[in-house]
Amino acid sequence: MLTWKLLLLPIVLLTYSPSWAQVTPLPNAHAHNDYRHERPLLDALDHGFTSVEADVLLIHGELYVGHDMPEGSHSLPTLEAAYLKPLQQRVARENGKVYSGYNGDFYLMLDFKTEAKPTYDRLKEILLPYQDMLSFTEGGTSYQGAVTVFLSGNRPIEQVQQERLQVVSIDGRPDDLEKGYSAEFMPVISQHYRAIVDWDGVEPLSRKQLKKLKVLTQTAHEEGKKVRLWATPENDLVWKTLLEAEVDLINTDKLAELQQFLNQYDK
Repeated sequence: MLTWKLLLLPIVLLTYSPSWAQVTPLPNAHAHNDYRHERPLLDALDHGFTSVEADVLLIHGELYVGHDMPEGSHSLPTLEAAYLKPLQQRVARENGKVYSGYNGDFYLMLDFKTEAKPTYDRLKEILLPYQDMLSFTEGGTSYQGAVTVFLSGNRPIEQVQQERLQVVSIDGRPDDLEKGYSAEFMPVISQHYRAIVDWDGVEPLSRKQLKKLKVLTQTAHEEGKKVRLWATPENDLVWKTLLEAEVDLINTDKLAELQQFLNQYDK
């Protein structure tokens, strides 16, 4: 009897261990301020997220992950240590993908909190050794990589436009629509939730505001761009309504809750 139980134990552990379970990639899941989680990037990956967000600070010539400039000595992680190296290792392990067998986009959104030009200049230097895993555009021709980096916050729009080799894209705003920006240059259109709808997420969204939201998503989709709203209420009704309005990336701090919702969502 003891021998039988010992043989069964590995099967039981495999069945009930979340870290070993197969994770389903979630095309609609965006990890807001991902670096604030206990395990930056890794927690999001364990929950199947396909878009992660990190605030970036240029401090004494190095890029760190954090929202505010620290005072005195600091222990902020570098962008390379927290995101680029782990992604590179994972892509090498997963047959050239962030999720093996998943052909959808994986986004790394970098929200510049320091001045656009010097932060971007340093980012270019840091990203070059990682180009093999990145989406990029060279001489007007675009190549799809395992990871697409796009820049938000203090956006160096003109500087990136002037590059022959563009290893990053730009996070768009609704005002950027219908200006001729390609989907490769500006893959996502982001906006503060309250700038589009005034809704607390308790009662159903009014038809008028739903229509306004759909106008935004339809306009963006006609240009091949995705839509993300930040600072949304966090509940199933809001997430369901956003998906029905064809919002592409659901912004959340609640990784497990959104994962559960999306895995159970019936389109």
